[in-house]
Amino acid sequence: MIHRPNFLVYGLLIAFVLGSAFPFYWSFLVASRDSSMLSERVPPLLPGGNFLSNAAKVIDTIPFWKALGNSIIVSGTVTLTTVLFSTLAGFAFAKLRFRGRNILFVFVVATLAVPTQLGIIPLYMAMAEFGWANELEAVIVPNLVTAIGVFWMRQYTVEALPYELVEAARMDGCSMIRVFWHVCLPAVRPAAAFLAMFTFMQSWNDFLWPLVALDATNPTLQVALEKLQSGYYVDYSLVLAGTTMATVPVLIVFVLLGRQIVAGIMQGAIKG
Repeated sequence: MIHRPNFLVYGLLIAFVLGSAFPFYWSFLVASRDSSMLSERVPPLLPGGNFLSNAAKVIDTIPFWKALGNSIIVSGTVTLTTVLFSTLAGFAFAKLRFRGRNILFVFVVATLAVPTQLGIIPLYMAMAEFGWANELEAVIVPNLVTAIGVFWMRQYTVEALPYELVEAARMDGCSMIRVFWHVCLPAVRPAAAFLAMFTFMQSWNDFLWPLVALDATNPTLQVALEKLQSGYYVDYSLVLAGTTMATVPVLIVFVLLGRQIVAGIMQGAIKG
């Protein structure tokens, strides 16, 4: 018997959606006006007509287009390599039998307990030794693969890819690379899509390491936006206009990968 959701369920879902979207709407609301609205006792609830002018001021104040291009290069490269290497490692840890597999996997998971801040100084020294200081390589190379990505893909591959499929492909003459490409990847595609979205969002919003590794002439977008609030007087309409503009690429990636994520959720629900 199929139980349809009642009004309480729809009400909770609507409240959750509105609560999640309100911060973005409030950012756009302030960005479309001037900072004086923040001092009003009853702030307006409808956008004004200053968003385009505030966006133009943001572009003139900071190297917006250069920073946007750097963020796209860094986040796109890190996302592609993290998904590829994490899926390869997850497949190896989940379905291949080799000496030291469990010890290596425990070591990978144990690195999650090490705070990122502890490695900033030696990592910067290494990047400077390679000649990558103030270059995008300093931000990209240390993030080519993540421990959480390997852990996520390994756990998903264990459940989504039966040993029988791997053995059948091997008996048909497939090499291990072909097994990975033609058998493993289609099975773990929803998990890879979720990892891609999570990695892109994390890399796009990363602030600390790009701030250390890059200078003011070659920043990522988040580092460049920090200049909008570095003066004595902070114009929050400009700050939130830049923040709104910086949020759009993340929303685009979510829309593009949302179908795969929903497919993965539905697949898990059907299996359950």
